[in-house]
Amino acid sequence: MTLLLLIRHAENDYSKRGRLAGRLPGVHLNERGRQQADNLGQALRGAPIKALYSSPLDRAMETAKPIARALQISIQREVGLVETDVGQWQGRSIRRLALTKAWRVFQQAPSRARHPGGESMVETQARVVSALEEICDRHKPRDLVACVLHSDPIKLAVAHFIGLPLDHFQRLGCDTGSTTLLAV
Repeated sequence: MTLLLLIRHAENDYSKRGRLAGRLPGVHLNERGRQQADNLGQALRGAPIKALYSSPLDRAMETAKPIARALQISIQREVGLVETDVGQWQGRSIRRLALTKAWRVFQQAPSRARHPGGESMVETQARVVSALEEICDRHKPRDLVACVLHSDPIKLAVAHFIGLPLDHFQRLGCDTGSTTLLAV
């Protein structure tokens, strides 16, 4: 049973201001986010982490760097851990999106929802779970492996592994710079 430490990237101006960054390039950690990332590195110093994987997006890689330095290991980019493709919602305000019918569908029945021009939540969950299972297959049972990724992918993965229906995944919390431990 591999132990996965799922780490949400630290704060950036999009997450702070309630905007969907999606897969936009150039979304970097803000000052508080850099401090969160440094704190994660300090907190995990000396942990028996065997490998560190990260979504290739800037905010995730910037969160992973202090952890990699503290552990003296390299970061392995993992495309399967990338943020949900939110399509046409990329860069938009959550407050404005909340006024739309499509947003209400996401809140009430995410298993039936697709981002306009992007991924469905079912597709995101399948992609992330597959990536995490492949990561587990690369390691020995009881290895501790850290993965830096994004809020919805973390919550979707946790929902899958604990048997929570996808339509309830938003009941889970996942703050910037937080860690979630899963035994897979």
